[in-house]
Amino acid sequence: MREYRIAAIPGDGIGVEVIAAGLKVLDVLAARDQGFKLAIEHYPWSSDYYKKHGHYIPEGGLDQLKKCDAIFFGAVGAPDVPDHLSLWGLRLPICQGFDQYANVRPARVLPGITSPLREGQDIDWVVIRENTEGEYAGHGGRAHRGLPEEVATETSIFTRAGVTRIHRFAFELARKRPRKHLTLVTKSNAQRHGMVLWDEVFYEVARGYPEIETQRILVDAVTTNMVLKPWTLDTMVASNLHADILSDLAAALTGSLGIAPTANFNPERRFPSMFEPIHGSAFDITGKGIANPVATFWTASIMLEHLGEREASLQLMKAVEAVTARKLLTPDLGGEATTAIVTEAVCDAL
Repeated sequence: MREYRIAAIPGDGIGVEVIAAGLKVLDVLAARDQGFKLAIEHYPWSSDYYKKHGHYIPEGGLDQLKKCDAIFFGAVGAPDVPDHLSLWGLRLPICQGFDQYANVRPARVLPGITSPLREGQDIDWVVIRENTEGEYAGHGGRAHRGLPEEVATETSIFTRAGVTRIHRFAFELARKRPRKHLTLVTKSNAQRHGMVLWDEVFYEVARGYPEIETQRILVDAVTTNMVLKPWTLDTMVASNLHADILSDLAAALTGSLGIAPTANFNPERRFPSMFEPIHGSAFDITGKGIANPVATFWTASIMLEHLGEREASLQLMKAVEAVTARKLLTPDLGGEATTAIVTEAVCDAL
């Protein structure tokens, strides 16, 4: 019997609700004679924890997580804690501390869900985001606070090593997809240093993948293609900030942020990878029982595939799609189902 240690960090808001739903579905799946079991380790790190203790991750916390095979993460962010404190207090220390440099966000319209686009059925994308440097490197500062001459700097950091490895990861992923098509998204006409490096390294790496069709599109232009010509895109690779924005747009175009999954990979597996739904803590619906758990289920499916349980991963997505096909949908998708109803339906489908 294969056993995997999973660190569950529900975090804030609806993260608590959807991770509970995800763990329930995983429990049902693992019980179906799959040849594996999950040992769940629960971590209470959240904004409430921060307000009580003065930190999100206690001393030695990352060492505890390092012993796990994967991290199942809900969301972080609360109305009474500044966003930069919560993000840099919990999610980013894990991503950067475990060198989870490849953020992968698939987007497609699931059965029974209607895209706001007329050509929404043509959406079958993967957005690959450089996840540890770039615009979110954390370099910069503020001086002369509160004075008229106050200055704030935010420095993007792009290293040849970091850019090379994310492009190589993107080409490898594009190679596994049917279309074998990769779009480089930058803003190198205006950002003439870091983004030009991105362009140069991309085409250096591309020489090793002659079977992959490539194109380069500026980030502002690719947003119009996503809306007006979705069939022209397949796999996209972009910097930390640009891909963060593009992946949210991709999720909205497939129907809702409530169905979009995310994987934060350490591809070399020196550290555990982290898996999370894209939607955030959503305090406006917290406690109402209507949070969409589909993103968490899809995320769990990706986590299982990463762990080597491909058959279980496929079974979970098949169950999710069977439920959405019945139009058993939460309010964000125009339905009336609750989190619990969708969760039970997926368990029954399994």
